[in-house]
Amino acid sequence: MKKLRWVMDGGGFWDLDISTPQTIDGLARAVPGDPLPLGLSRGTRLSRPRQLEFMHRFMNAPLIPSYSKPHGLSLHRLISLPFSDDWVLFLLGQFNLQRFVSSVKSSEEKPKGVSSWLKTFGRHLQQKSLYALGFSSEFQLGENDTLFFGLDAYDDAEKPRGKFVFHHKFPEHDLTVEAVSPGLFVDNNTGNYLDVPFSTAVDLASVTTSDSSTAYHLSAHYTSGSPKQFQNTHNHNDRVPPSLLPGLAFKSAVSYRKKVDIWRSEAPKLKLVQPYDVFLSNPHVSASGIIGAASTAAFGDNSARAQIEDGSPGYFLQVSGVKSSFLADMFASVSFTAQHGNFQRPFLDLTRFQARLDFSSGFKFLSAATGLTQDLLNSQKPSLEAVQAILPNATLSVQQQIVGPVSFRVDSGIKVDLKNPDWPIHAQEPVFALEYALQVLGSAKAVAWYCPKRQEFMAELRFFET
Repeated sequence: MKKLRWVMDGGGFWDLDISTPQTIDGLARAVPGDPLPLGLSRGTRLSRPRQLEFMHRFMNAPLIPSYSKPHGLSLHRLISLPFSDDWVLFLLGQFNLQRFVSSVKSSEEKPKGVSSWLKTFGRHLQQKSLYALGFSSEFQLGENDTLFFGLDAYDDAEKPRGKFVFHHKFPEHDLTVEAVSPGLFVDNNTGNYLDVPFSTAVDLASVTTSDSSTAYHLSAHYTSGSPKQFQNTHNHNDRVPPSLLPGLAFKSAVSYRKKVDIWRSEAPKLKLVQPYDVFLSNPHVSASGIIGAASTAAFGDNSARAQIEDGSPGYFLQVSGVKSSFLADMFASVSFTAQHGNFQRPFLDLTRFQARLDFSSGFKFLSAATGLTQDLLNSQKPSLEAVQAILPNATLSVQQQIVGPVSFRVDSGIKVDLKNPDWPIHAQEPVFALEYALQVLGSAKAVAWYCPKRQEFMAELRFFET
């Protein structure tokens, strides 16, 4: 999973918000790649306040738990104040239960009697470090316009975390404008979170649901201030990705997607029995592919690009004496999906497997493949570096129904390291999840996931995702 949102969401290399319990907002941005992926290339999704509101009202869940290192176990509660049909105010509170329990245990007080215990608990509950508060407001400006403001306050933070998001739906296009201060980003290479003092982005993305279609993305991203490590608990690497340094970047990409059904079941479904999820009710075997090209033009400190041992990927151009650079590359992706069962019966009626191979740099792949071919034609032994360079990034997903609407899911990246002959293949950032399909909504589910690498747990609500 790349999410921690499922790796299969978006079906490509575009930047997606990553779910995380590190903040009340529940979101972090992936560090922009070079030149992939684009930022904000997505449609609107259910905000964290909306998720909590739904779980409180319709799932009888008064408190929503989350876990993150080093904060520990926390409980969330939301109060919604609708002022009109188009305007609602959300007040979100977070209570750090694990910190409270630790505080009580470490206390030297030895209360005797119920009243003494209550006074002791009351004194510990007055610690400001146990709480975090979030204020947000959502406006429906029209049929196609949504405006969101958010402000999160933490006792251990120097300043509140603010967010502004405007979304407009054009015919077959999505326009998103976002500004955050500070903005939370996650470096997928190290697993570290970074705070950028100010970040804003404007993105225009084409929207299509056709099995054979062309899509494009245009994006402008501006950052200012020096990035700082945020809760650096996974890796002691203090490296700051160059794309987060102050500056302005323009990105564009165009891609072509083709999906084919290898086999699709024509067997009749159970009559008068609604599937737990209508999107998971058709047994099939399918394959899809994406091929495209992307470019990035950067101006400012962010124009510095990290050099790889064998050179920069793609076409790289940097003007001497001017803080600017241009980078272009190709990319491709091939995916395979197989599903058994209609997700109608109460037991073991859904088994789903997904696999995807990503070639994130076409120039790097072609260069390595050419060198490898020359070695074979010259009867030379190919180097491990050349073989390693042509290997794609692989992701796997397996989902199995347990009982009724409950299913278990595992998503993971697969990394091949030929330099380690004893254990060349290993899982990369696996995520385990329990999903509860909300049958009455057609295609919606409550998801509780845990990521061992990041030591994070979170409960979410998702719609129209497979």
